[in-house]
Amino acid sequence: MALPEPAFEGRALRAKLVVDRDHYEDIVAKRIRDARVSVWISTANLKSTLVEAPVGSRARARGRFVSLYESLGDLAKRDVDVRILHASAPSRPLAKEMGGTSGVKLRRCPRVHLKMIAIDGRLLYLGSANLTGAGIGAKGDGRRNFEMGILTDSDALLDDAQERFDRIWRGAECKGCKLRSVCDAPLDQLTSRARSKRARRSPSSPP
Repeated sequence: MALPEPAFEGRALRAKLVVDRDHYEDIVAKRIRDARVSVWISTANLKSTLVEAPVGSRARARGRFVSLYESLGDLAKRDVDVRILHASAPSRPLAKEMGGTSGVKLRRCPRVHLKMIAIDGRLLYLGSANLTGAGIGAKGDGRRNFEMGILTDSDALLDDAQERFDRIWRGAECKGCKLRSVCDAPLDQLTSRARSKRARRSPSSPP
């Protein structure tokens, strides 16, 4: 039996194939560091990820590498909305690094397997790479993973991908989840507690 043809919107889709080290060169080094509004990342695995120090810094002149999470923390301090949605617990080395990375928001859901990076609501990566050194970090070519994905500025794909990310982030998918019993902190409860805290901090409405 013939399968139905997929429905397309009839609009041209601008996209670039990203392979292996392109993940670091095209996404991390060129795009994430220049974010001005938001960086939303979803990943199954979350590990320590090293990147080249910023251009013009003493560390760069010495050929040193720095933590990507330090760079994300710097973005958060500049009021960039940095969110990481992940499935597995951070690796031990990363957990130590993240102790001083304030402003980066993390939420964990064991069902997350999508790999996505949305930057400023204008650029979207969808592919195979996790947020790890071998996935998107500056690891040597002979040691990094074989990865593949697409980089696009399609408004339609950005809207759909960010809506999907947001539904998981705020716990909209939690109600019918069959893995709720093994979830450390269901995201709908986390969102509910956050709303309660905001309500307690808000001044009382005038009569």
